[in-house]
Amino acid sequence: MSIQKEISVRYKAEGHVRFEIPESLCDKDVAKRITVRILEIEGVYRVDLYRKQKKLSIRYHVIVCEFKQLANQLSLILSEMDEDGSLLAPVVNEVSSAVSNLKSRFKSWKASRWASEKYSDAKETVQAAKVITKLGLKKKKSLLNDPEKAIIDFFNDILVLYLLKLHWTRITKEWIPKPWAFRYQWMAIFYLFYLLMRSRRPK
Repeated sequence: MSIQKEISVRYKAEGHVRFEIPESLCDKDVAKRITVRILEIEGVYRVDLYRKQKKLSIRYHVIVCEFKQLANQLSLILSEMDEDGSLLAPVVNEVSSAVSNLKSRFKSWKASRWASEKYSDAKETVQAAKVITKLGLKKKKSLLNDPEKAIIDFFNDILVLYLLKLHWTRITKEWIPKPWAFRYQWMAIFYLFYLLMRSRRPK
């Protein structure tokens, strides 16, 4: 069944005609192509395609283009577009764009961003823990002689690395440029390192 037979006249007046069109012509891209082609008809000065209502409204100058000529031109345009595939909606592009939009929305969700950040933090913490574990295994004597102290030292190192990672942006952008304004934070850092070094001293 040709596309022309699926189109019917709903309203007709001098210089104005409104058609009911099928669903296949209501695609966004297809509607743009049809509108451009109809506006190329001599005498046509306005084209409105209402995709939700499935209506095509055309206004034209009767002196330049009569209704019969307009109908013939419209039928010819639809026939040409049907042959060259212009009436086919880009389904693949729509699906891919829908998938990309879904991905972008998923990435923009707060929960997704939070999970991504936490995963990155956890990954970095695990990598740091591996390094510390390797260093701790090199000191087998301390681990065998005093396993409690070795375990405490290990978790202290993890805690220090985590705190540095947590506050690194503020340390570099706020605390270093304005040390006096953040003197209490610096005091806390120095005291933390003092406790860390003190725990390392042999009994």
